[in-house]
Amino acid sequence: MTNRLLIVDDEKEFGAFVAKVALSAGFKVKLTSRPQEFEAVAAEWNPTLVALDLQMPEMDGIELLRHLAANHSSARILIMSGVDGRVLDAAKRVGVERGLDIAGTITKPVRAKDLKAMLDGLKIQAPDRLDENALAQAIANGDLFLQYQPKVSLRDGALHGAEALVRWRHAAQGLVPPDQFIPLAEASGLIDDLSRTVFTQAIIQQRKWAEQGIDLQVAINLSPLNLHRESLADDIADLCHEHTVPTERTTIEITETAAMDNALQALDTLTRLRLKGFKLSIDDFGTGFSSLTRLQRLPVTEIKVDQSFVRECLVSRDAFAIVKTVIDLARNMGLTSVAEGIETNEHYQVVAELGCDLGQGYGIAKPMMADSLGLWWKGWRGAT
Repeated sequence: MTNRLLIVDDEKEFGAFVAKVALSAGFKVKLTSRPQEFEAVAAEWNPTLVALDLQMPEMDGIELLRHLAANHSSARILIMSGVDGRVLDAAKRVGVERGLDIAGTITKPVRAKDLKAMLDGLKIQAPDRLDENALAQAIANGDLFLQYQPKVSLRDGALHGAEALVRWRHAAQGLVPPDQFIPLAEASGLIDDLSRTVFTQAIIQQRKWAEQGIDLQVAINLSPLNLHRESLADDIADLCHEHTVPTERTTIEITETAAMDNALQALDTLTRLRLKGFKLSIDDFGTGFSSLTRLQRLPVTEIKVDQSFVRECLVSRDAFAIVKTVIDLARNMGLTSVAEGIETNEHYQVVAELGCDLGQGYGIAKPMMADSLGLWWKGWRGAT
């Protein structure tokens, strides 16, 4: 297990000192002096330990604790500051009350020897293995949960929907990235159980949003192996009917490769999903070797431009040409186009000017817990 320490401190010299000591203690380290950057790194890197300063000009440590709690962080947390001990103790209580694992406090300045001893005591020595049994238990115990990444209209910035993204909160290893446990689920035969969990949580959340007056198109990813189950369309439709969610408000996302492998079975399953009212999206379009003839035969309603092309379209003529071609292809086929990987205002403007319908990416919003979406939407609406 890699011990990963994320440090956020606007005093760059002190942050560098903590990083140097942590490296000597065997940690992998990332250091930032900007709280906004901290949020993105924490979401992507899944640190096992976080050291944060209480006093920063852009965003104080209490706000960062609030952010970590809202995102169900399982990292251990060290609170650092030069303020008096009573304030440090109060900050520690705030973290504990919010359900965070507060490992301790560091009063500045601190000696390298004392800091290293503290860090040595916080290292994870013998984590549980990621295997079939651990994943099966996680599914049964409800350790899998969803975050949602908003999709917005590139014409007027309106909130259109959200993509449901599965996460695993592991007791020893923290947040396990999907690229580690999805292949395990596929190899072990657990993918149908995992997908059923994802669909159930997403559809229940969609109903809750509807009850709050939030009408969203929710996108849910399927594994290629799910397409082999003949009852798939019936099972998902039954879930929607059970929770009174219209099937047409749910988009099923499949990768380009999944749609082209075992094309007959894919066509069978996808056609039945469309007959039941579900929208169908081809994810990561442009990264495979599909023929346009096969694409034309599939009953899809949406094409997603792969994020690798969107991210490079500002600096690469080839990437720009691919993005433009896919958007034009979608328009000419009467399909909705979605640009993934929008990270800056420049990305947003380029794909919008090319006529792309929808967009998602960190420049719009990172994946978030369901109860954070309403607050994000208020801020986004005020900024557009």
